[in-house]
Amino acid sequence: MKRKEFIRSLTLLSAGGAIPGAAEAWFSDESAFAKKLQPVGRVLEQEGYYVWCNSPIEDENGNTHVFFSRWVAKKGMGGWINGSEIVHAVAERPEGPYEIRETVLAPRPGYWDATTCHNPSIKNIDGLYCLFYMGNANGKTNTKRIGLATASSLNGPWKRPDQPLLLPGEAGCWDDHCTTNPSVIKHPDGRYWLYYKSWNTKEYEEATGPIRGNRKYGLAIADKPEGPYQKHPDNPLIDFSTRGDNKQLEDAFVWMEKKRFCMIARDMGVFNHENGILMESKDGLRWSDPRIAYYAADHYIQQPPAPAHLKKYGRFERPQLLLRNGKPAYLFTTSQGGKYMTSSPFIFRIR
Repeated sequence: MKRKEFIRSLTLLSAGGAIPGAAEAWFSDESAFAKKLQPVGRVLEQEGYYVWCNSPIEDENGNTHVFFSRWVAKKGMGGWINGSEIVHAVAERPEGPYEIRETVLAPRPGYWDATTCHNPSIKNIDGLYCLFYMGNANGKTNTKRIGLATASSLNGPWKRPDQPLLLPGEAGCWDDHCTTNPSVIKHPDGRYWLYYKSWNTKEYEEATGPIRGNRKYGLAIADKPEGPYQKHPDNPLIDFSTRGDNKQLEDAFVWMEKKRFCMIARDMGVFNHENGILMESKDGLRWSDPRIAYYAADHYIQQPPAPAHLKKYGRFERPQLLLRNGKPAYLFTTSQGGKYMTSSPFIFRIR
């Protein structure tokens, strides 16, 4: 019996009083996570900048540190690929207000991250602060590479890598175009699992639709945070292309809760292109079907009409979590719009 037919039969049974609420309880597309979200609002709005990719962490005193990417507004939304830098800000509480401390990573001419530094993901791993990020060398997607900067304090100094942490696969592989969107966890077995996004160059170059290529997720594993990383033989682990209509995902954040692997990401066609999705796994390799993690902006807030220069207006991207005792406490996203009609972080409290 197909899923829709099964749901219909359960609904009919429920209407007859046999199993009240069974269809809704068992097959709702909305996750329990989504029901816990309380919108807080925008933070780190900066005149003259697009602000994106905010990754939060708390220090030993309970202060919230955010590592975010930004680029000058005159570049437009596309400036993330050829002029982004990663900046450090701190506040007494996740809701802010935030004080900007310094630019932590800026493009370095002559290196693998010569033209952009983007996708920050901050972790405290065994007392070492690890700032995973993406850089590129030519202002284009085909040189995007994942790197790692480290420091003993959130205030630095940061040890900058001269080489990327993870390279693309060989020509023709599913991940031969780039490595990006890093998310790292320490596995219970003591090793470090790096989830990353990539896609195939031929698919990207030959694509005719509005979204080029098909983004998939793979896994690489190392004994130390700084590597070397070995790609998993079953990659790509998450591939929505078989669902048709070029469905895909990006911006994944992975964590472990109650001995289960959890992933929150941006939906790219499974439900729509505005929602976030949530998946779970017992082993970190085989993942459940997606459920809705959060909705489009108009589900939570009222905004002015979309200006012509903002083509991603009305959705939340780059979901990142602030964890307390291993449990999600705040959801940090980013969204176009705000006071300066560029982009800025948008925060949710998790009940």
